[in-house]
Amino acid sequence: MPVSARFHAAPAAFAALAIVAGCSKPVPGAEFNDPYEKANRAVHEVNVTLDQAVFGGGEVPQRRYLPGPLAKGFSNAAYNLSMPSAVINNILQLNGEGATRDTFRFALNTTFGVGGLFDPAAVIGLYAEDADFGETLHVWGVPEGAFVVLPLAGPTTERDLAGAVVDFFIDPLGLVFDGKDYVAVEVVKVAGQVGNRQQYSALIESILYESADSYAQMRLSYLQYRRNKLGIKDEDVIDPYEDFYAP
Repeated sequence: MPVSARFHAAPAAFAALAIVAGCSKPVPGAEFNDPYEKANRAVHEVNVTLDQAVFGGGEVPQRRYLPGPLAKGFSNAAYNLSMPSAVINNILQLNGEGATRDTFRFALNTTFGVGGLFDPAAVIGLYAEDADFGETLHVWGVPEGAFVVLPLAGPTTERDLAGAVVDFFIDPLGLVFDGKDYVAVEVVKVAGQVGNRQQYSALIESILYESADSYAQMRLSYLQYRRNKLGIKDEDVIDPYEDFYAP
């Protein structure tokens, strides 16, 4: 998207999506805020069918498109590309330490890590202070909103959906790169998603293909993970991703 288009679309995105993020109130007594469950389940079934067709799983043999080291490299590179946006969100959250940490991490991994394929920052203990606009909305007091399942993208919430769209418009890389360079950045991000799918295949397939109700398990796992990531702690809540994201 051209730079000018991003600048003109951003104000409208902020205004409209801030309203969307808080539009749906939880039903009193309901275990989950999922008023769109019927539609969500239909989208989830399509997503599972597409995942199985592309990556295998269940009764379909697994397919791996990238060798292990290359999958890890693209995952690293895609994550590194998210750091400039994380810097902005840390600033919006008044987290100066996190913004500084992510700036140094991005600079180090982009230069000495060959564009982020390698992670020398982690070697010296410089871990990311990950942040997105959905988290920023949480910090600003915007409620979570309803659970939503998107085609291809999968589970999210109304607040995080609003945040994801705003992140697209404020991403510094989208303002710097244009044309073929911007396409190259997006290709790396897609390859990173493929790499993530391969690296976490055991966890993903246990949810999608080994659960009695894959939709309910996916919803529970996503909300637990996201709330833990936002610092919403509960001793009765277990983070199913803890072992996968431990440094």
